[in-house]
Amino acid sequence: MTRRGFGTTGAILIATLFGAGRSPIVPGTVGTLAALPLAIVAQRLLPAWWFLAAAAGLALVGVWASGITARHLASHDPGPVVIDEAAGIFVTLLFQPPGTRTILFYSLAFILFRAMDIIKPPPARGAERLPGGWGIVMDDLIAGVYANLALRLLGALSFRPA
Repeated sequence: MTRRGFGTTGAILIATLFGAGRSPIVPGTVGTLAALPLAIVAQRLLPAWWFLAAAAGLALVGVWASGITARHLASHDPGPVVIDEAAGIFVTLLFQPPGTRTILFYSLAFILFRAMDIIKPPPARGAERLPGGWGIVMDDLIAGVYANLALRLLGALSFRPA
């Protein structure tokens, strides 16, 4: 662990979602749960393309913050870093049809994203080898794409949450 400056402290706060990632059990799940309300509000209030811009901005801030935090903690992918889960749940919700946005829909989005983040289907696992914050964030963005597609597939199979 290295000495902290003001920028490092800010990066760590962002990377851990203001402490959510410091949960002693399942920090990735806690981080996703912490980010989900923000993602839901943003998805409902922002036009689709602005929501995409928010997701992209969150991912870029996540790359920066997680890279600094990983260097500070001397770890390739530290457990407390959960900004990547926030970016992943935003990707999961990208361009989803407004008519499907129910509690059941958001529960499925959460479950599917966490499953894809844990399973890490190709190329997500390989993306972890990217340098710095890119490797930390990119696998979650890919997991978010998989979860997004799974939600769409459920919709195409006429699965309509109550």
